[in-house]
Amino acid sequence: MHTLICGSIAYDTIMVFNDHFKNHILPEKIHMLNVAFLVPDMRREFGGCAGNIAYNLQMIGGAPLIMATVGDDYQPYDYRLQKLNLTQTHVRPVRDTFTAQAFITTDLADNQITAFHPGAMNFSHQNHVADAKDVSLGIIAPDGRDGMVQHAREFHEAGIPFLFDPGQGLPMYNGEELLDFIDKANYVAVNDYEGQLLQERTGCTLEALAKLVKGLVVTKGAEGSVIYANGQQIEIPCVKPETMVDPTGCGDAYRAGLLYGIANDLDWQTTGRLGSLMGALKIAQRGGQNHSFSRDEINQRYFEAFGSRIP
Repeated sequence: MHTLICGSIAYDTIMVFNDHFKNHILPEKIHMLNVAFLVPDMRREFGGCAGNIAYNLQMIGGAPLIMATVGDDYQPYDYRLQKLNLTQTHVRPVRDTFTAQAFITTDLADNQITAFHPGAMNFSHQNHVADAKDVSLGIIAPDGRDGMVQHAREFHEAGIPFLFDPGQGLPMYNGEELLDFIDKANYVAVNDYEGQLLQERTGCTLEALAKLVKGLVVTKGAEGSVIYANGQQIEIPCVKPETMVDPTGCGDAYRAGLLYGIANDLDWQTTGRLGSLMGALKIAQRGGQNHSFSRDEINQRYFEAFGSRIP
């Protein structure tokens, strides 16, 4: 059986400005801003939540199916997914659009200026959960607004358990809409900031929201994560990475660990620890999909971190 991953396919273009923005942006002129940054260093990464999660889940040994919409410039990503043997049956091209992409300029203080173009992601509602076969679990990751709403309804109607991962899409929804997502979902995953925003929007504490689902996960970066399940708060430690290079995609790697654990009926402690390990493996490489480990290597790293093997 497969895990259906509904979310974005995107390109991330990262540019490095070898100075500080503050030296070129004058506060008294912010109302008429007109600046240009010379960026001699640039790279383009394969990204998007669906692409990143599927990449990591397959690495662990899961069976991901990507459901996403892409534009006319998709060919390089298409070629990559073919080489990775990741099924593209439910990757839908949308003519006369661009694949979603982020343009990120970073200065020497790691400040970022980002422009995000959703492109084909806005048509994610053209995909339907019912079109995917042999699916036992799903995730709704950040995607087009209408698509996220529709896919939650379709998962619920089909009786397929799913993880709601609003991510950067959370601000698109009001409290009532978020509660409707959670009411339909079986699991919820947010980072610390999103968890705070979720409480403000819904008027409910995390403990109260956790009672509506089987598990609610809050990641806290270097402080680890907390899983609210069965009336308990399970503390998951952060795995120390070999080196800290780039946090981009760490949350997606963590969620792949969650999905693998849920799909294989692992206990929450093991599931959270696997997510933590996947995030640590990712952070040592730039981009969301440049780390590469075999299942045996992941198992060994898990043993080194926690003294046991992945069941």
